[in-house]
Amino acid sequence: MRVGAHVPTRGSPASAVDYALAAGCEAFQIFGSNPRAWAPPPIRPSDAEAFRRRRTEAGLGPVFVHSSYLVNVASPDEAFRRRSVDLARRELEAAEALEADGIVVHAGSGGPGERAWALERAAASVEAVVAVDGPDVLLELTAGGAGTVASTIPQAAELLEAVGRHPRVMLCLDTCHLFAAGYPLDDPGAVGPALDELRRHRITRRLRLVHANDARDPRGSRRDRHARPGHGAIGERGLRAVLADPAVRRCAVLVETPGDLEAHRGDVAALRRLAGV
Repeated sequence: MRVGAHVPTRGSPASAVDYALAAGCEAFQIFGSNPRAWAPPPIRPSDAEAFRRRRTEAGLGPVFVHSSYLVNVASPDEAFRRRSVDLARRELEAAEALEADGIVVHAGSGGPGERAWALERAAASVEAVVAVDGPDVLLELTAGGAGTVASTIPQAAELLEAVGRHPRVMLCLDTCHLFAAGYPLDDPGAVGPALDELRRHRITRRLRLVHANDARDPRGSRRDRHARPGHGAIGERGLRAVLADPAVRRCAVLVETPGDLEAHRGDVAALRRLAGV
């Protein structure tokens, strides 16, 4: 297990390495571009070279790039979906230039009552993204709601099957999202049976990354609002049980919380303590 956080770039990708080190990270995640805009990643070759060199010197990894929040690979609007695919492909190219280990893309959502078609669109979009050479694409489960493609582990297995279990398509779980989708992560005794779904569906090896976020809202809320580890509805006992699961122990575990360097240092330390590493 490698523990870390989502960290800011503050003008240059290389600055994220120094921030990650100062926060006590072993692994980290960044945005490749503005997460709330359609602009492609503004990474110049010199920026990528500086990032690769600094990361090697620091010995950090794995490193992931999180796709823009605007990307919806299952959108029922064909023009929007094509735009999403194009941006995700550009972000994948940027991740390749940075020699990142993967890019995280949300599994997407369609319209209410049309999940079967949304699943087909998501699979076609993901196939179009991984047609570009680069690192792995990690599909992140969402918090649920109308039209969601994958907010549960069985739905994730269905999506992975729909893309033909492509060797570069992997999985990212977010504890806040799972909890919001109804998983009883606040009950330590129920965590193991819940995560056994990974083993029953034979996708344990697809799990590469866990976003270990606490939740501001109650179980089953369908709301994606992160809290600091141990300061939300999941709580320390629940997160400790998640971090003890064998499938999670072999992953990178990152926290995604707002705040300054001191707050991130505290959150990373909390995850390390809860994980016993």
